Amino acid sequence: MKFTVKNLPFAKQHSLLVLTVAFLAILAFLFDTALSTPLVYQQQLISQGELWRIFTGHFLHTNGFHLLLNLAALILLWALHGQFYSLKNYSLLFISSALTCSAGLYFFSPDIRQYVGLSGVLHGIFIFGAMMDIHHKDKTGYLLFIGVWLKIAHEQFYGASEDVSALIDASVAIDAHLWGAVGGLIFSGMYFLYHLKSKKKTKSS
Repeated sequence: MKFTVKNLPFAKQHSLLVLTVAFLAILAFLFDTALSTPLVYQQQLISQGELWRIFTGHFLHTNGFHLLLNLAALILLWALHGQFYSLKNYSLLFISSALTCSAGLYFFSPDIRQYVGLSGVLHGIFIFGAMMDIHHKDKTGYLLFIGVWLKIAHEQFYGASEDVSALIDASVAIDAHLWGAVGGLIFSGMYFLYHLKSKKKTKSS
């Protein structure tokens, strides 16, 4: 698809929640001093019952570069796949990816005691977009789907880029990318099953 300003998905249902996520991330960064302590993902505090941190931590960032990188990715994914977004599916996708990412970190990556950033959720959103491309018979969807899993596998075997770690002034939580992508995959599978059942019911009625 050729990208022009005209074919970008500016409609409210496609863009409102993307803008909301960006706004909340920027707001959290501006008030980081006040918000980071009560909202950051911290394994120990979550185990003590502060469960909201499994969601709120995704909106916090280590520095301005970290925020800008994630916002750029958020907007790029919207430009690529925003036509598939709706208020309902994007909110459920975001929540599913965020919670799966945090649950994966908590149960399977206990060495990560603190985590911030949208990157895990963004991998889930990426998976959904690629699968929607595939569903709509866009061959680039296969390339995107395979490419993101190859990237994740490379990170798992060889670690994250040292340049990126230096830029964001923190270790890149590569496991967050893995679990966020798993969250996006699970949501996408359930999304397609739901719509497949809905179509069967419509045809039979």
